[in-house]
Amino acid sequence: MRLPNEPDRPPQINIVPMIDVIFAILVYFIVSSLFLTRSEGLPVNLPQATTVQLQKTKQITVSLDQKGTLVVDNQPTQLTQLKSKVENLIKSEQTTVVVIKADKVVSHGQVVDVLDQLRQIPQVQIAIAAKKES
Repeated sequence: MRLPNEPDRPPQINIVPMIDVIFAILVYFIVSSLFLTRSEGLPVNLPQATTVQLQKTKQITVSLDQKGTLVVDNQPTQLTQLKSKVENLIKSEQTTVVVIKADKVVSHGQVVDVLDQLRQIPQVQIAIAAKKES
């Protein structure tokens, strides 16, 4: 209850609830953007290169993790089955890029064995994944 002699206070805008709403929206967009990333293959520690380029054609991912486990598009496979599995994934495509994601601790011989199997498929272009140096 106001007394008749009490002076009028000027109206004020309280921005604290508006800041709370802005932060809530910001958190929503940050969390939802985490689900927009594409994850293919195994989590490997890629080597870095200054000439990295993004490939924009149909890709098949072949991953070699630290232990030497071979995975084709998230399906574990053996080296002897690699050629037939990639051929089945290509089917009627003219050219397809097969991206090799090999952990940097994997032996060079294992990567060469994978390359040898993939080079036997005529319509395949081979790319090796790397992280861009910062």
